[in-house]
Amino acid sequence: MAVHGVPSRLVLASANPKKVAELSATFFGLGVMTPHGSPVELLPRPDSVANVIEDADTFVDNARLKAVALALATGEVAIADDSGLAVDALDGSPGVYSARYAGEGATDEANLRKLLRELDALSQQSDPARPMSRAAQFRCAIVLRWPDGFELCAEGSVAGRICEQPAGSAGFGYDPVFVPDLGDGRTFAQMSPEEKQAISHRGEALRDLAAQLADLT
Repeated sequence: MAVHGVPSRLVLASANPKKVAELSATFFGLGVMTPHGSPVELLPRPDSVANVIEDADTFVDNARLKAVALALATGEVAIADDSGLAVDALDGSPGVYSARYAGEGATDEANLRKLLRELDALSQQSDPARPMSRAAQFRCAIVLRWPDGFELCAEGSVAGRICEQPAGSAGFGYDPVFVPDLGDGRTFAQMSPEEKQAISHRGEALRDLAAQLADLT
């Protein structure tokens, strides 16, 4: 039986440099180290590996699709996450379609505009005596997959609300419109990476994953 420990490097199922940098900093901050005491090296998805079609119904299954494909294609331990925004007034949408809410290949800005347009339309239709809720949750699932099929899975979530106008220039995705309940009224995009990771859905999932990795040593 193969023995699985903390790998010396991981291949991330994303070529997004912001995501690579964020995960690298978080892993280092959590003290995730190789058996030799060095930081785990995090590499972006190679250009030779095509995007995986994310057609599963859950964040966990989408993350698993990406991690399995990447581990098999590279022969390396792969890490993949799938995260998204679930808005109460939209019955949980965008959900697993968060990255392509405005269509395949949509930019973050296009997705944001569509989200705000839909909420504005619903708000105008709502009873003034009972204002529409702008409550939402960010959810994240992370799968760490070895080429031999062994895997670890972690999840995290954070509650908050959608503000009416984007604010802040940090982060990515829906960060400029999400105000976490655990924060001080700022959006994720107005926070430093350290502030965001302390309370974010991805930070929670990564802390869970780090604890599972520690149990392997």
